[in-house]
Amino acid sequence: MRLPLILLAATAIIATPLLAQQAMEKPGSKNVALVTGGAYKADPYHTLVSWSVDHMGLTPYFGLVGDITGTLELDPKNLAAAKVDVTIPIAKITTASAGLTSHLLKAPATAGGKPDFFGPNPAAAHFVSTSVQVKDEDEAVVTGNLTLNGVTRPVTLDVDFYGAGKTPPQMGGKDNVGFEAEGTIKRSEFGLGFGVPIVSDEIKLKIAAGFQK
Repeated sequence: MRLPLILLAATAIIATPLLAQQAMEKPGSKNVALVTGGAYKADPYHTLVSWSVDHMGLTPYFGLVGDITGTLELDPKNLAAAKVDVTIPIAKITTASAGLTSHLLKAPATAGGKPDFFGPNPAAAHFVSTSVQVKDEDEAVVTGNLTLNGVTRPVTLDVDFYGAGKTPPQMGGKDNVGFEAEGTIKRSEFGLGFGVPIVSDEIKLKIAAGFQK
């Protein structure tokens, strides 16, 4: 009889943390009442910029940039006064193809020449909001200046509130807020027109933005 008892005890020991994990609830939800005001910092682990282009009219192609840093000033009672300032490390751009990623960061073919895209050691991109137009409590249009490849131009983003809440105590118990955003830019306007129109001039942006106090 001892073996079944030992097995039962072992099962209980294994199952207890699993049941505790299953009992946990997600700390965040799409509830604007959970948003608290103040100064936030971008969560570099959970903030991403996804970009896509049309390749020869045959397929879309996607890439990502992560490790984004920055700040968000937010007052739930005055959303139009919100301000965001983020830095995107272009040197960390990545695609599903090592060869293409290398091409994006490749040095010019000749000394003193212009690279096809960003070249090695590109400067980080920088977005600073200039206005926030509130559509309703969980949607807004954010306009700002994007500096990319040494060129600064206005960019407009459609922003949706994704969720808010506190992280569990064991993870710091900090206030978090997250958004999704979409927009488009023309790469030729930033001096990145190599291959147009074989590869589309228009770049579609999809952004996941997490901020934490």
